[in-house]
Amino acid sequence: MKKKVVFMVINMNIGGTEKALLNLINEMPKDQYEITVLLLEKRGGFLQAIPNGVRVEYIQDYPMIKRVLHQSPRHIIVEKMRAGKLIKAFNLTLLHGISKVMQERSLYYQYVLKDVVPLQTNYDLAVAYAGPMDLITYFVAKKIQATKKAQWIHFDIEKIGFTKHFAQKWYTQFNKIFVVSEEGRDKFIDKLPGLQSKTAVFLNTISPTLIKEEASKGSGFQDDFNGIRILTVGRLTKEKGQDLAIKALAKLIDAGYNIRWYCVGDGGARREYESMVDHHDLHDHFIFLGADANPYSYMKECDIYVQPSRHEGYCITLAEAKTLEKPIVTTDFTGAMEQIEHGKTGLIVPVAEQQLYEAIKKLINHPKLIDEFSANLSKQASTQHTDWWKMKQLL
Repeated sequence: MKKKVVFMVINMNIGGTEKALLNLINEMPKDQYEITVLLLEKRGGFLQAIPNGVRVEYIQDYPMIKRVLHQSPRHIIVEKMRAGKLIKAFNLTLLHGISKVMQERSLYYQYVLKDVVPLQTNYDLAVAYAGPMDLITYFVAKKIQATKKAQWIHFDIEKIGFTKHFAQKWYTQFNKIFVVSEEGRDKFIDKLPGLQSKTAVFLNTISPTLIKEEASKGSGFQDDFNGIRILTVGRLTKEKGQDLAIKALAKLIDAGYNIRWYCVGDGGARREYESMVDHHDLHDHFIFLGADANPYSYMKECDIYVQPSRHEGYCITLAEAKTLEKPIVTTDFTGAMEQIEHGKTGLIVPVAEQQLYEAIKKLINHPKLIDEFSANLSKQASTQHTDWWKMKQLL
C-alpha cells in the first residue's frame, strides 16, 4: 500500500521554496507514495509544473479568512463593530490582546480557523513545507491527521518575522524540523536549544540534468547586445536585494563599463525598482524580464551571475547557476559560504552596493578569473544532490 504524504505551502508562485518542493516531489517514487500538495490558495506560475499523479488541494475557505488574517486586527474589529457584530468584535479584541501579551497568535488562528473542517484523509506524513510560517505550522498541527509530521525552515530566522514563543509551543508537536543549511540550523538551535534533537539539515534538492535540459529549451536573450551580460533571478522584493543591484549597476555604468543587467522575476517591489531605474537613467542597462518558470537559458548565456540577497535560507538559484558553471558574485547571506568557495568558485561580499560593484568590476577586469571560476565549477561533481533519505526515515 502506498504511503500518503501531504506538503502544505501558501501557493505555487515562481520561487525558490516552490521549486525546491517540485524537485523533492520528483525524487519520490510514485509507485510508493501518494502525494498531495495542499495550498492555502490555488494559484502560481508553478501550478502547471506539479507532476502528473500528484494531488492538488486547497483550503476553500481561505479567501474568506485571508483578509481577517492579513489586515490589521484593529481595522477588522472596527469593521465588525460598525456592522453591529459586537460579539465578534469583542472576541477579536480579546484574542488580539492575548496574542500581543503572549507574543504568538495561535489563539487568534484557532478563532479564525474554527469553521475550517480538518482534512478527512489520514496521512503517514504531513509537512509544513512553507516555513517558518506560523499559520501553516498551526494548520498542519491542528487540522491534519498524520502519523508523523515535519516542519521546514527555508529562511534566515534572524531576518524574517520568526516568532520564538510560537515555535516553542508548536514545533514540539512535530517529529522532525528540517533546516535548509548548516548555518541556518545553527541559528535555529541557538534560539531554541531544546529542539536540537529534532533538528536536521535538509539541503534543497536540485537536478543538474533537468536544469541543463531546460536551459537548451528556453529562448534566452533576444537582444543583440554585445557587452557583458549580468543576470539575477528572484522575486522582486527587498530581501532579494535588486535595489542594491541597480545602485551597483549605476556605478559600473558611470565607470564606463559596457553592461546590461537582466532580472528574471516579479514581485511587489517592481514599481519601486522601475522608479530607481528611471532615477539613475538605466533604461537601456537594467532589463526586467518578468517571471519565468524556466530561467535557465538566461543563466546559460549570461557572463556573470549575481545574487544580491539580503537574506536567504538556501539559495536555490545560486545552486542552479553553479550547475551551469557561471562565475558568481553573491552577498554573504546565510548558507552562501556552504555553496560558494570564495576566490575559487565565486566571490562572496558583504550586503552592500559598493562591495557588489567592486566584485563585479574585479571579474570584468580579470577575464582569466571568470574562466578560472567556471573551470573550477566544471570540476565539481555535477550530480543530483538529495537529502530525500532523511525524510524517508519518517515513513
